[in-house]
Amino acid sequence: MSIIVFCEHHEEGFKKYTLEAITYGRKLAESTNQPLVGIVNHSSFDKEALKRYGLSTVYSFSGIPNGDSRQTALNIASIYKEAGGNIIILPFNSSGKNIAGQLGAFGEAGVVTSVTGMPTQLSPLRVPSTVFAGKATAEIEIEGEKAVLAIQTNAIAAEESPVDEWEHHAIEAIKESEVEVVSKDTIKGEIPLPEAEKVVSGGRGLKGPENWQILLDLAEVLGAATACSRPVSDSDWRPHHEHVGQTGISIQPNLYIAIGISGAIQHLGGVNNSKTIVVINKDPEAPFFKAADYGVVGDLFEVVPKLTEAIRKFNASQ
Repeated sequence: MSIIVFCEHHEEGFKKYTLEAITYGRKLAESTNQPLVGIVNHSSFDKEALKRYGLSTVYSFSGIPNGDSRQTALNIASIYKEAGGNIIILPFNSSGKNIAGQLGAFGEAGVVTSVTGMPTQLSPLRVPSTVFAGKATAEIEIEGEKAVLAIQTNAIAAEESPVDEWEHHAIEAIKESEVEVVSKDTIKGEIPLPEAEKVVSGGRGLKGPENWQILLDLAEVLGAATACSRPVSDSDWRPHHEHVGQTGISIQPNLYIAIGISGAIQHLGGVNNSKTIVVINKDPEAPFFKAADYGVVGDLFEVVPKLTEAIRKFNASQ
């Protein structure tokens, strides 16, 4: 039996959430005394990155575009069986959401998504997970030995654990993909929201796109990604790829600063898995304060520039 980690390959290499999944898999393999095996969906990849994070045995397949979830799941499940896997670890990103259920069906395994931490029990396997759009946490117990675990971004910190050995098995894809990628648009020059550890987000309280610079200044001194509520993106104040919430991108940063956002339930559903939430709003009755770890009641046009300047001075003193 072995622990399998799906290492999704991108043009720019392995992303942060993949390194976190490898770390999760390695820690689980160590605690259960099982071998760790990686699966990469590309024939050419950075093997040194995988070795640096503890993978010494890797299977790979190619010819299946990232958008073909069915063929990706079929190939992973085939290697899973060949490698004697019992637990599959994968990131709970857009790809993970698409293939987790299929992997469970093809591999005859129990599935837990939105996993937030290491298992609280190994036999039978029990893991923490968020439920009800992040409003609650549950411990899910899996009957049987086979499981698929989709790990939330930032649920565990990526940790290096270099290995010297290397074993690579290139496997021919089961079936050619029927999906053709016609074009691909990628946002460049920004911290991708699903990977961001810090996010500064704005709402209608900023009153207009002309005032957004104060939010951008705060994000810059924090090294944070920027986001917005749905009304902001619907009004074309900010690009739609910055919209976070139930109807936008769901995120789990270590720090989420909500500026001028009232905290509608649809917005909270996409951000309340953040480890620390800070709310800045002049309305003391804003619903967001109930979900906040820290709250500032005040005029954001006064509070945010002062906060930015204080952080800038702190950074300069370090």
